[in-house]
Amino acid sequence: MPECQNVEWKAKWKDDYLEWICGFANAQGGKIYIGCADNGTVIGLPNIRKLLEDIPNKVIDSMGIIVAVNRLVENQKEYLEIDVPAYPIGISYKGSYYYRSGSTKHILNGPALESFLLRKRGVTWDNLPLPAFTLNDIDDSVVSHFKKWAAKKGRVDQSVLDEPKDVLMKKLRLMNGNYLTNAAMLLFSKDPEEWQLGAYVKIGYFETDADLLYQDEIRGSLLEQVDRIVELIYLKYMKAKIFYEGMQRVERYFVPEEGLREALLNALCHKSYQSGVPIQISVYDDRLYIANCGSLPENWTLESLMQKHASCPYNPNIANVFYLAGFIESWGRGIEKMCAACKYDGVPQPEYTINPGDIMIKFTAPKDRIIRVNDRVNDRVNDRVNDRVNDNEQKLLILISEDPGYTISQLAEKLEVSRKTVAARIKNLKEKGCIERVGSDRRGYWKIVK
Repeated sequence: MPECQNVEWKAKWKDDYLEWICGFANAQGGKIYIGCADNGTVIGLPNIRKLLEDIPNKVIDSMGIIVAVNRLVENQKEYLEIDVPAYPIGISYKGSYYYRSGSTKHILNGPALESFLLRKRGVTWDNLPLPAFTLNDIDDSVVSHFKKWAAKKGRVDQSVLDEPKDVLMKKLRLMNGNYLTNAAMLLFSKDPEEWQLGAYVKIGYFETDADLLYQDEIRGSLLEQVDRIVELIYLKYMKAKIFYEGMQRVERYFVPEEGLREALLNALCHKSYQSGVPIQISVYDDRLYIANCGSLPENWTLESLMQKHASCPYNPNIANVFYLAGFIESWGRGIEKMCAACKYDGVPQPEYTINPGDIMIKFTAPKDRIIRVNDRVNDRVNDRVNDRVNDNEQKLLILISEDPGYTISQLAEKLEVSRKTVAARIKNLKEKGCIERVGSDRRGYWKIVK
């Protein structure tokens, strides 16, 4: 049997293996076999009787825990089994906390250690009080939007929604004692990054892994990020394959909207925000990745994630508000719904990659929906404008199609004309109904209108 989450093979005993025992105790528990080759073949152990006494004493002295050390025999060769139980509290060895993940040992530090210790105490980061964040920092417009969403979904009594802001926060379980929590800050603040770095989403379009063509950052309340991300990805980052059914024009993206929305909501609910790293969405011609700092629930594997499972959000208070707003269900059906949306739309199932500190999901385009980067520009322009534009305006449209985030100064530099000339051409295209501005001058982008 190969080494795995709960099994480790060692040829002989070294005191360094106390770190492995600490890692097993902090994770799911497991067994270390001493006197075995890497493939599990028993090779024997000469000093077994001394180790039967030394190892338990060293474990107690260095970590204060008890493990079972058993003498085993196979083919007349003796070897040891060290049976380590999973402990409900954090265990340290020489001041460091180790953790078993897969067949490897990791030392926990920084945000990972903070998250681990909170979890062992039954506390979640999103429910920690944030004294510096007050009711004055809450964005009333976000509260108003939440009330509309919640009233429409009907999961909150109208009497609760009519309460003043401070009472509403208590009813939403966003207060810890007399203080608002981290969840309240992420969900309802004007600018979450004022209190927590990395509380935003970064999107980039890649021609290859090394060639980033353009990128955007979506900031603000978590409640308002989802719609903005979905809109931006479909308007700027992905190109629909267009075909006709009779007289009806049909557009098909390689990631169905319901699947993308569920993947984003999963990332927002399960992210380890204390990591300070934003959620990262990488878009290519033929695939899309969503990478997120976080981890699976205790004792979960990739197999259990993809099977039917109970809801176990990393940030339960954030997930509760998302549920009340009607964004998610509370039955752990997000991945099931995502896979069903992909199946219904005729695209490959999403693929998960689970690493010790992050989780990544990959959506892959079927061959009949891949549009290469060199085809995107002319197809988009030719599809959405007609002979109302002249050659100079056509060149401008092609640049906007390459990157809708270009500023007037950048467009002027690429076209080698003045800003005044670009502004005049943009004005003409607006009047002809070919383009429109979405968002502010500083953070918005151009949209080529159908």
